Amino acid sequence: MTLSIALIGHGAIAAEVVRHLHALDGVTLACGLCRPGREAAARAVFGAGTAVVTDAADVPAGVSLAVDCAGHPGLRAHGAALLARGIDVLTVSNGALADADVALALETAAREGGARLRLLPGAIGAVDVLAAAAVGGLDRVTYTGRKPPAGWRGSAAEDTLALDALTAPAVHFEGTAWEAALRYPKNANVAATVALAGAGLEATRVRLIADPTLSANRHEIVAEGAFGRFEFAVEGNALPGNPASSALTAMSVVRAVRERLAPVSA
Repeated sequence: MTLSIALIGHGAIAAEVVRHLHALDGVTLACGLCRPGREAAARAVFGAGTAVVTDAADVPAGVSLAVDCAGHPGLRAHGAALLARGIDVLTVSNGALADADVALALETAAREGGARLRLLPGAIGAVDVLAAAAVGGLDRVTYTGRKPPAGWRGSAAEDTLALDALTAPAVHFEGTAWEAALRYPKNANVAATVALAGAGLEATRVRLIADPTLSANRHEIVAEGAFGRFEFAVEGNALPGNPASSALTAMSVVRAVRERLAPVSA
């Protein structure tokens, strides 16, 4: 079996995924999708043997899987069109579904095309436990995201905090996962992942913290319900050169591709 893939994006996460995909047997990276005007930058990531296109309509026939590593804009731009063509999509841009119009468009396209959009866990774990617990009913789910100040640069955190001057942890957001996903499109995909797997975007509470005592990104979940109670925490290293992105996010994508190829998977 050969899996022909289109990959959306060419940033740090995409580059790490591409590096692994080129080493996987049974995988062909058929093309990369990028914004118009960014073709040269995309080719530098994908390599000379991979076509670069700017529209989902130009993805070659035979592609059966698209991998989105481009963030919310990439999923919004190409997700529905790919699904409508019958191409399954893997994404780590889960926060994009906080926009009800985007979520509806993706679901409608998937149904029309007979395809499936799979939301990957990305930088977080225990999503399987949370999803199972939701079957019995959840009473409380809270997600806390802690990153070094550099991990919040370019985000709404800069509206309330002087990141470079912090000497102690500082909360810069408290609210629902829905609010977090919309306000922090590049930083709160984990909050959306936790919410979509469990209690929902409105019922999941979120705290985001800039913490100068950390050198890694820390994600914490606390959940209670009919199943009992659990706590989960993971500290993930950032990708080199991109303090806002977790290396585990790229690993999550590669693992999902491997799963598509495996005759038996966990």
